[in-house]
Amino acid sequence: MNTFESSPTLSDAPSTNRWSNSGAADPDVLRPSAQPEARQPAASPLQARQSASVQSTDQVDPRRWRGSLLAGAVADALGAPIESKPMDQIREVFGPHGITGLVPERDGIGGITDDTQMTLFTGEALIRAHARQRRAGSSDVRYSTQLAYQRWLHTQGVPWEKARGPRNPTAVPDGWLMGVPGLFKRRAPGATCFFALKGYGQTGEMGTFTHTLNNSKGCGGVMRAAPAALWSDDPAAVFEIGAMTAALTHSHPSGYLPAGALAVMVHTLVRGGSLADALAACRAQLYRWNGHEETTAALDAAVDLSGRGAPTPEKVGTLGGGNVGETALSIAVYSALATNDLNAALLVSVNHDGDSDSTGAVCGNLVGALYGEDAIEPTWLAQLEMREVVEAMAADLLAEFGPRPPADDRWATRYPND
Repeated sequence: MNTFESSPTLSDAPSTNRWSNSGAADPDVLRPSAQPEARQPAASPLQARQSASVQSTDQVDPRRWRGSLLAGAVADALGAPIESKPMDQIREVFGPHGITGLVPERDGIGGITDDTQMTLFTGEALIRAHARQRRAGSSDVRYSTQLAYQRWLHTQGVPWEKARGPRNPTAVPDGWLMGVPGLFKRRAPGATCFFALKGYGQTGEMGTFTHTLNNSKGCGGVMRAAPAALWSDDPAAVFEIGAMTAALTHSHPSGYLPAGALAVMVHTLVRGGSLADALAACRAQLYRWNGHEETTAALDAAVDLSGRGAPTPEKVGTLGGGNVGETALSIAVYSALATNDLNAALLVSVNHDGDSDSTGAVCGNLVGALYGEDAIEPTWLAQLEMREVVEAMAADLLAEFGPRPPADDRWATRYPND
């Protein structure tokens, strides 16, 4: 796909914009506003060229950016012990308020899941693609992302010769994440991700917006997309990159469009925007894509529900289980809108009957970008597995997408060309 105009995934008929760009995070101010004007599509970022100048993160608040990745990992660990458990059972074990803190797996550490693992590999992919663009003058970010996910597949027990794919001749997987022992643990990965990536290892066929691998809209696409927020200063490019990362494994529009939506919301928030700003920016991009209706309706439901009193697990349950992309995003947005505190939002996002780690991870990406790292409960951070790895990836993304990206040999070893 060379331009947005050539993509059959883009909608010709924008729908009504439900969210105003009011600059406040209070759901009471999220009122219907005028239909946004259709904008001229920009060139696709998927085949990056040097003519597209290195993007600057000068406008990105580092505390908000670090908060996004750290809060996503914290909430992933919060939700992991109660994933898909009935709320009655959760209350029986943890008390009337449900889970209220990390449950240590070992050595006092709360364990992450594949959600955080794959977010780290998304970050690695985007750095490697961007660094290659700087070094060689061009890059294929889709291919770099595919290879990063194949490296993740290898960490889940698939031999490299079966995971790498027919285009990759390397004898061993490279990059610094391959040296992190904690990533080589199988954390109940989603079946869609696992089998789509195993399929690529056999055939070399990548999932795209037009070449579908399945009809899945599982939440495994949206939960890993936050790093796409730094790819560009252009929200349209950010949306497409976020959606692309999910379309590699999830071919239903409601599997990949929520990933683009999350990326744009984080993009807005880390640049100082409010939650209302983020929703407006998300909506402006969503309506341009065919198949957006389920995701748009799910976000509408979150906005509407947020104005109906204090949040409860039962209210969260009316939005769905979070096991598919649009409901995972809806629950995350509702949790952010219905609270005025980062940690309260995380607890709302995980205490329900559904896919608690994924809804928590997505909510954490949002509220971490809204409130910043300093708002995260310190004891949760202290207990977080691989905190230092998440912090290192956050710092490396800021460095690569900053005005003076590293150009030394150490960086080339840490993030080699694909």
